[in-house]
Amino acid sequence: MTAGLLLMPHGAQKLFGWFGGYGISGTGQFFADTLGMHPGWLFALLAGLVEFFAGAALALGLLTRLAALGVVVLMSVALSVHIPNGLFWTNGGIEYPLMWGLVALAFVIGGGGRYSLDSRLGLRI
Repeated sequence: MTAGLLLMPHGAQKLFGWFGGYGISGTGQFFADTLGMHPGWLFALLAGLVEFFAGAALALGLLTRLAALGVVVLMSVALSVHIPNGLFWTNGGIEYPLMWGLVALAFVIGGGGRYSLDSRLGLRI
């Protein structure tokens, strides 16, 4: 639950400009101009959607493995962007996306657990 709830505000920053974020337009411009990811608005939209909605799904334990797989893919892209900055997040390194990717991978492998909506609904996804 905590992992999902902590991902959601990052998506809200990208999608809606909440919590000090820049919205799709500003984040998209950063992705394009600074990170070289074109079209920036599309990558900002995709990242925001994964963080927000996969985060919500993880918090609920609904479609847990699928949501977590989306986070793994997103964090793999983030790792490729942050690798030149080394390990530590304080220098823009891979530490933070690596941690999130590994947390998500644990959910891909283990699912949502017995208290998840997946379990309650009998879903094996």
